[in-house]
This record gives sequence, structure tokens and C-alpha cells, in this order.
Amino acid sequence: MELINEESASELLQAQTHVWNHIFNFINSMTLKCAVQLGIPDVIHKHGKPMTLSELVSSLPIHPSKTQYVHRLMRVLVHSGFFSQQNLDGVHSQDQAYFLTPIHSSPSQG
Repeated sequence: MELINEESASELLQAQTHVWNHIFNFINSMTLKCAVQLGIPDVIHKHGKPMTLSELVSSLPIHPSKTQYVHRLMRVLVHSGFFSQQNLDGVHSQDQAYFLTPIHSSPSQG
């Protein structure tokens, strides 16, 4: 009887993991879509160096009431690896700057 419970628990955990993976993949794809629609990669690329959040927000075509959400958007995009983040004034600085994540070529790409 105990074996059946362990198997059921394992199946339930696998099913939950499957659902959560799909939810997070959806979030990643929607944040990327949002970033592209807002032109965030182009804005950062044209800036030529890492941009602070305030510089980025002022360069985007968004209503001022929506600016508070750009930080959340960028946090997901950094976590997904689409953008990188660096501290401007040392390790524990509150000033964060965002830049495009460099593409590293693998040996198979030549």
C-alpha cells in the first residue's frame, strides 16, 4: 500500500512540474514579445553602453503610469538571459544598468 502512495505522489509531482514549466515558459515568451514590441533591444543597442532603468524608461514609448513595471519586465528578461545587468558603483550598488547579453559562439558555429 505504501508503494502505491509513493508512486502517486511521484506522478503528482511530475504533473505539477510539467504545468509549472509551461507557465514559466509562457511568461518568458510574453516578456520577450513585450520587450521587442517596446523596442528595448534597439534602444539599448543604439545607446551604445549599458543603460540605467531611468534612462531606459525615458527612452521607451510608454505611458508614465506604466513605468513602474519596466523593472519587473527587465528582471524576468535578465533571468531568462536575454539581457545582462551590472552594478554601476560597486558590488552593493542600487544603480543597475542593463545591456544586451553578448552572444558567445560555440566551436560548432565556427
